[in-house]
Amino acid sequence: MITHFISDLHLSEKRLDIAELFIRFLRDEATESDALYILGDLFDAWIGDDDQTDFHQYIIQALAELTRSGTPVYFIHGNRDFLIGRRFARETGIKILAEEAVVDLYGQPTLLMHGDTLCTLDTSYQRFRRIIRNPILLAIVTRLPLSLRRFISAKLRANSNSQRQLTAAQLKRMDATEDAVIDAMSRHQVERLIHGHTHMPDVHHHELPDGTLGERIVLGDWYEHGSILEVTAETYLLRSDSIDD
Repeated sequence: MITHFISDLHLSEKRLDIAELFIRFLRDEATESDALYILGDLFDAWIGDDDQTDFHQYIIQALAELTRSGTPVYFIHGNRDFLIGRRFARETGIKILAEEAVVDLYGQPTLLMHGDTLCTLDTSYQRFRRIIRNPILLAIVTRLPLSLRRFISAKLRANSNSQRQLTAAQLKRMDATEDAVIDAMSRHQVERLIHGHTHMPDVHHHELPDGTLGERIVLGDWYEHGSILEVTAETYLLRSDSIDD
């Protein structure tokens, strides 16, 4: 019995090596998994379910093959692919979860999140997030011509990529804060949290208000290698897979 967790693949046509690593994972060990959870940013950008490129169809078909084989796949929106919707879910067979979802993981209630809402010191991003996730604005954006949405998305990605070389102080501001982590775990009454977004894979422990020790597992990104969390009833392993394997 084993469950897999991944996030922050940022799949795109520009990184076919990462896409192939992901496809190999889906067709190999994911078929033996009790469930696969994708905790956001599966794609580097998703501007709507109507953006049916050949590359997108390739990924959709691979996910559909996995769900048809019997492995359930669950998805939480990230900051790059929050426009993934019902059509994508229908075509792939995945199930879209809420932004904060508690699952029973072999008897242990576990909170799952993408993780961007935990980065409360990054106030400029949090303001942008509140604006861009407004249902009214989303309704307007999804009705824009596909060409215009592609142009806007490219501009936003270019701005994000230009800020990739960050100082230590900037990295700290963009990391999850302890207060936000403890608040989320306390609200959901859990002692384990799994999330992505920060691209800093690690395991952290936090003292919760009731005196118990909470565990936070942070998933890694897929820029240089695959980052996969394996969880069983007894233990877990946060591992990296080489692109060249």
